Formats: sequence, structure tokens, C-alpha cells
Amino acid sequence: MAQEIDLTVKSKFIKIYKEGYPLISKESIVSWDKVREEGSVLNLVDEKGKFILKGYHGVQNKGYGWALSIDKDEKIDRAYFARKIKPAVEYRKDFYNDESTTAFRVFNGEGDGIGGLTIDYFDGFYLLTWYSLGIYEFKSDILEALKNSVKYKGMYQKKRFDSKGKYLDDEDDFICGDKAEAPILVKENGTNFAIYLDDGAMVGVFLDQRDVRKTIRDTYAKGKTVLNTFSYTGAFSVFAALGGSSKTTSVDLAKRSLNKTKEQFLVNKIDVDKQDIIVEDVFNYFKYALKKNLLFDVVVLDPPSFARSKKHTFSASKDYVNLLKEAINITNKGGIIVASTNSANVSMQTFNDFISKAFKELNGKYEVKERFSLPKDFRVLEKFKEGDYLKVVFIKKVE
Repeated sequence: MAQEIDLTVKSKFIKIYKEGYPLISKESIVSWDKVREEGSVLNLVDEKGKFILKGYHGVQNKGYGWALSIDKDEKIDRAYFARKIKPAVEYRKDFYNDESTTAFRVFNGEGDGIGGLTIDYFDGFYLLTWYSLGIYEFKSDILEALKNSVKYKGMYQKKRFDSKGKYLDDEDDFICGDKAEAPILVKENGTNFAIYLDDGAMVGVFLDQRDVRKTIRDTYAKGKTVLNTFSYTGAFSVFAALGGSSKTTSVDLAKRSLNKTKEQFLVNKIDVDKQDIIVEDVFNYFKYALKKNLLFDVVVLDPPSFARSKKHTFSASKDYVNLLKEAINITNKGGIIVASTNSANVSMQTFNDFISKAFKELNGKYEVKERFSLPKDFRVLEKFKEGDYLKVVFIKKVE
């Protein structure tokens, strides 16, 4: 049983914790010196010793722990985790029953009651991602709770909690059951993806963009030229091609993106030779396209929150306006820019302001066609707005 430690909350933070804010900050605690080991169970109390909530210590992003229960007598054990996982699985029953989609999120951190843990489903295989050493300390109980809650072919894990925020690759990602083929083929709205469960930090597709990809395929791609920037494995390009685009162009700086994107085209029986896949710094490509007078009907902007190349550093909060201006300059009149950010520090209002500022500085006009946030399986907590990190806006360039 994990050690339990009583911590006094500073008075100005008591209200937010009582109202359900789940992220425990170091600055909200009178004395953090009592806490030495991640995985310790924390009982947060007020200055008179009255219980507020029970949580655990795990360093993640700007937090030092997560709330787990408002029940003082709650035991954080296998039964506790089962009580969280089983309803999360039930909440996704429509996904389990959908033969056209065999990859989705089963457990979304604090949105399902346990911050620092996500569980994804890939055609019978489960992938657990641990975002702090603290939650990893509960690994045995969580695994047993998951095994007792679902039928599975095999289970894998990703550890994302070293001190520099990098992926820990010090052991096999495989946990139990059968080992998956490399790759396994999963479906998303009838489209195939080649997925690798034991090949570094990423598996080959970001599941949170499911609804956006479908919309591009079904509504915006037919007969259009599509530029997919920061393209990773080309998922947006695949959906655009299947939606009848006249041509897709995928641009990413990572060398491995070339073969990964080819693979995604091939597993969907798309002629790779009719598509452009370019390994290049996106900002250099923008300059090239402008110089060559290349214009596109649809431009997808889905950059990481922060990225660095030899010549460029990109931060969503500081540089997205300039990124949008680059895209606007190579988008046809009447064309669509799919602007996306996964930066939790950028609100939808701020993102809308970025769009407005970019067009204003270029004396352009635009029309917002659609907006998207996280899909249903990426369940979010109402009291934790930061958890609803995805913002996507479909923008029509009017002139």
C-alpha cells in the first residue's frame, strides 16, 4: 500500500480543489517537504486539518500530482482503478461496436478520473501511456484492473516521464498477452492505418484528429489540391486522397516521414507516385512555394506545440500568426485552411484571435466554416479546461 501523507493547502487554493480542479500544484501546498517519493498518496487538508481530497504525487508538466477521490476513506488499490476503468470502457461501447473504426481512446487521464494515464485501443491491443513516475508506481494494480475489465489480445506501454520530458526507451514496450505484428492494420472510419506499438514514442497516427480527417475526406477534398504540412505519417493526406483530391503534397522535416507516409498510402491502395512526399523544413517549403507561385486549394496546418529545426524554432503561442500568414499566401481564393493546435496554453478564443490577426495583417478576408475540439472518446473534465487541448478551425479564404 502506498504511503499516505497529509498536506495542508494554502487558503487561496482551497476553493478550486473543492470545486473539482484536479491538478495539484506545488505552490498550493504549505510545505511540500513532507513529500519525497512519487506515487505517494496525498490527503489534502485545510489549515484546520479538515479533509479536502485524496490524490497522488506525480510530476507532470506544471503539476505535482492529481486528485483521485473526495472520499477520505478511499483506498487507492486495484478495486479503485477497476471502478474507474470499467465505466470508461462502457462510455466507449459505441466505438467497440463500430467495425469501421478499430482505434480509439479508452481512458483519457483526468477526464476519466485518473490524471497522468491514458489507454488506447488498437484492434484488440491496449496501449497504456504513463505520464509520470507517480502513476507508474501503481502499474501492477492498474494492469490487473484493466485485464479484469476488457478482453484483449495483448498490452503495451509507453513511458513519458523522464526529467527532460522525453520518451523513455529503456525496455520493451510489450507487457503481456500476444505480441502484435509490426505493423498491425487498424481502421478509422473505414480507412486503414499501419500502427507500430513497439517502435518508439509514437505509433503512427494521432487519434484525436479522427473527426477532422473524416471531414476533410467527406466534405473538402474532392477535386482539390491539398498541402499537408508537419505531415508526420501523412494521415491527412491519405484521407484527402480517398476523398478524391486531385493531388496531395505532404511536407515534414523528419526523414522517416517519407517511408511512413508511403506505407500509409500503400495500405489504402493509393498510388504513391501520384502524390508528393517532401522531406523539408515546412518554413523553407513555404518560401519555395511562394517563389514558384504554387497555390493550393486546401492547406492543413497541424504543427507541434513546440518544434526546433536548424534554422527555425516554432512555438504555437508565439509564432502561429506568422505560420497562418505563410499558409494564406499560398492558398487559392476560395480555398480552405485547416488550422490546428494542440497547445493547452492556447484557448479557442486566443486561437480565433490568431486567425483574425493573420488575415488583418495581410488585408485579407475569411469565413470560418467549422470548428472542432476533442472527439467523444477523448473525454474531458469540465473543471479542467486545459485538458480540452485540441482546437481546429476550417477557414475559407474569401479574398
